[in-house]
Amino acid sequence: MKKNSIKNTRINQEVQRELSSLLQREVKDPRIAPMTSISAVEVTPDLKNAKVYVSVFGSEEAKEATMKGIKSAAPFLRSQLAKNLNLRNTPELRFLADDSIAYGVRMTGLIESMQTSEKEESEE
Repeated sequence: MKKNSIKNTRINQEVQRELSSLLQREVKDPRIAPMTSISAVEVTPDLKNAKVYVSVFGSEEAKEATMKGIKSAAPFLRSQLAKNLNLRNTPELRFLADDSIAYGVRMTGLIESMQTSEKEESEE
């Protein structure tokens, strides 16, 4: 199975959907921030490993606490993934912080501030 095959893409989406659901409904760790989402999952073609990109909306302390909470819940998440998905192998989960959403929000704010300053300059 190639890394970018349709089957691999479908497995990535299913694992992402299932992990998102488990984080919302099953994991009760108070360290995990309520505004946490799984932004992407990359499962290797042999289904042995998976990179899980986690996006947390909040302060830097909340991000660190959430990542610690998720990493401590990794064995539980993997076992639930094995129960809920019918895969030949259940991948070992490696959680990585994803700051792309926060970066996008910051860039949008910068663009908007540039546009408003240009409008103010043209009005003068």
